[in-house]
Amino acid sequence: MIEEPPILTIKRPNNRPDAAQIAAFQGAPTGFVVDALFGAGAFCADIKPIGGGRDLACVAAGPALTADCGAADIMATIAALNFIQPGDIVVSTSAGHQGCAAAGDRVSGMMKNAGAAGFVTDGPMRDYDSVVAVGLPVWCTGLTPGTPFTKGPGRVGLPIQIGGQQVQTGDMIVADRDGVVVVPYERIDEVITQLVQVREAEEALDAEVADGLKVPASMVEILDGDQVKYIG
Repeated sequence: MIEEPPILTIKRPNNRPDAAQIAAFQGAPTGFVVDALFGAGAFCADIKPIGGGRDLACVAAGPALTADCGAADIMATIAALNFIQPGDIVVSTSAGHQGCAAAGDRVSGMMKNAGAAGFVTDGPMRDYDSVVAVGLPVWCTGLTPGTPFTKGPGRVGLPIQIGGQQVQTGDMIVADRDGVVVVPYERIDEVITQLVQVREAEEALDAEVADGLKVPASMVEILDGDQVKYIG
């Protein structure tokens, strides 16, 4: 007979960005972070700010704390509350289950009380008005009144698959109204350096557009080159 799994499996965090690394991502647009990752890291567009971000300012950047829940269950998310460090973003997967909520206002409130900077899930939320009142930035797939179970099994602190990306506890999560991006822990310093260059390039192009730029010079060069065939 196959043994029943433990209701919880927990890996204590052993990687965490330092204060300077976390600070470097504050206010960084998710688009800039994706560019600094050379196009990688973005969660699928199904995971978005709750309510489209119209009633709650959904901007956050901080270390991931992962929770791996089964479909219709939030045992791991509840357990993760005990391991939140100030500034963490709880990243919870319910295997993409859409039949009930991945959390609601009370869980959001406890996360905020524990010092979390945000919550990201691949399931829907419930208790919209109360979640907005709590004020914790949330990214989810939508809304439902459905109630989840707290039975397990669940895993906290282990790698998860969510939104088309792998996330490990200690990775950097950057999220805003455009969506969510993960920066692998081992690439944090590289991305911080690259972010400076991305920001400079973006600001320079913004200035050119403001001055009346119609077509980028790089495209004009291509259009005038011998790799384009004109017909008629």
